[in-house]
Amino acid sequence: MDIITVKDLDLTLGKTEILKRINVSFEEGKIHGLIGRNGSGKTMLMKCICGFVKPTHGEVIVDGKRVGKDVDFPKDMGIIIETPGFIPYYSGYKNLKLLAGLNNRIGKEQVRASMKQVGLDPDLRRHVRKYSLGMRQRLGLAQAIMENPKILILDEPFNGLDKEGVAEMREYLLSYKEQGKTILICSHSAEDISVLCETVHEMDKGVIEKIS
Repeated sequence: MDIITVKDLDLTLGKTEILKRINVSFEEGKIHGLIGRNGSGKTMLMKCICGFVKPTHGEVIVDGKRVGKDVDFPKDMGIIIETPGFIPYYSGYKNLKLLAGLNNRIGKEQVRASMKQVGLDPDLRRHVRKYSLGMRQRLGLAQAIMENPKILILDEPFNGLDKEGVAEMREYLLSYKEQGKTILICSHSAEDISVLCETVHEMDKGVIEKIS
């Protein structure tokens, strides 16, 4: 069953066509990949799926709901798009605890568990502004998974991770898929895509060029 469906989607910003007649669907319980050069439209497509950007034409359906009509933002979705933003003078744990308080779905134990799952110490008092790029990326993933969503949308999730960190994150994402979750990944790394993804969608100049 398809959990994400994009129909006849166009996006124009100013006079620039960003996305052109996108028709694509993503099956539930699989890891799907988006590849393409910078500026090919991958991130904007993800933003449309998440409800962050409203398309000029067409529709996005996530888990049976039309984004922007039935719901403003899809429910049950964990997201990393571009560089995750956190309050720089708070610890990682305090940042996640504040974010968890917005929905009140989980408590501090789930926040702590999500940090441990991605290799971060929830008791570390270091402010996020002193985190390395890899630590920030891990914190972003912890934020995305902490409410145990059905869908993960991950834009370049391995940025800043060393080889060991990449291997750990791949293993985690594969285990997450085994729980029946759906994952959509955008990565510039052909290896990440080939190791993880069951379908690959190649984008260029705002259109989907090839599906494998």
